[in-house]
Amino acid sequence: MTVPLHNGEIAQLLLQAAAGQDGHRKIALERASKEAWRWAEEAADVAASGRPLTTLRSVGPWVAEQMEAWLEQPPPVPEPDPTQQNFLTFAQVAVALATDPTWLTAPHADLQVHTTDSDGHLALPDMVEAARATGLAYMSITDHSESLTIAHGQDAVRLKEQGVRLDALNEELAPTAFRVLRSIEMDVFDNGEGDMDPAVLAELDLVLGAFHSKLRNREDATERYLAALRNPDVHVLAHPTTRMFGRRVGLIADWPRVFAEAARLGKAVELDATPRRQDLPVDLARIAVAEGVQWFSMGSDAHYAEELENLPFAMATAILAGVPRDRIIAYRPADEVVAWASELRETAA
Repeated sequence: MTVPLHNGEIAQLLLQAAAGQDGHRKIALERASKEAWRWAEEAADVAASGRPLTTLRSVGPWVAEQMEAWLEQPPPVPEPDPTQQNFLTFAQVAVALATDPTWLTAPHADLQVHTTDSDGHLALPDMVEAARATGLAYMSITDHSESLTIAHGQDAVRLKEQGVRLDALNEELAPTAFRVLRSIEMDVFDNGEGDMDPAVLAELDLVLGAFHSKLRNREDATERYLAALRNPDVHVLAHPTTRMFGRRVGLIADWPRVFAEAARLGKAVELDATPRRQDLPVDLARIAVAEGVQWFSMGSDAHYAEELENLPFAMATAILAGVPRDRIIAYRPADEVVAWASELRETAA
């Protein structure tokens, strides 16, 4: 029995077809290829239901004809560019979540969110209100640290001032039971050191450590990861591979060794839900589980209000990789997460 083409494969076929066209047809194929990743339903299911493929975004009659022929007799699918491999489509996420919708309804947090205090596009109160509106149980504000100047990273003074505003917000929100954790996405250097004073970090509820330099380096980065995990101030290794759809494949490492060290230290690795990141990807999340990683984090990495809706990508990754939900700290109550981070600090000390 022929397995129907999924939308990611159709995206590759559309891109391949565009290479043989010019003018408006080339543009139409390229546009449809980009949108195929975002279609909420599999094109194969739309066709099987008898509905026209033109109901899919950016699919006109001529493009629909090409797709119908492929769905009827699937051709060989070209190998995707390395920067586009192992990414889930929106439709695949929907299918994964349909197997257990409680992933969406169980109380959970978003543990990576940005505001205008660094490179986000909503002020702190507005982003918090937008997050509350999505039904989250609580959230973590993780604006960037001082060395990431391109993202308007915060120094110690600005971080402390943000903390004062967060405390005031939490006091206002107390009757609603919603809580905002004081956090940061800290830049971690090659030697594992962070760019913030440990005394400043000690005042936070949660510290995400992340790489933001030398992201296209093709040398083995295993030691870089081990050093970051051994940093006593880091609780979560954020968007671990640093990959970005269409831009970079991410860093190279001995992933079983990296995850074994995370397991040994009790650190969490993140499932970054940004569609163009999906980091960890499913294949590496499976390895993390196999190597005994006890804790995973989950964050939308939202910089805009609409990006708060990204979390299903992390949930689908967890489902497909076999990550138990009770090992994702975002599904734990806020008090437990803060206590877990505090215990990690004490153990390191």
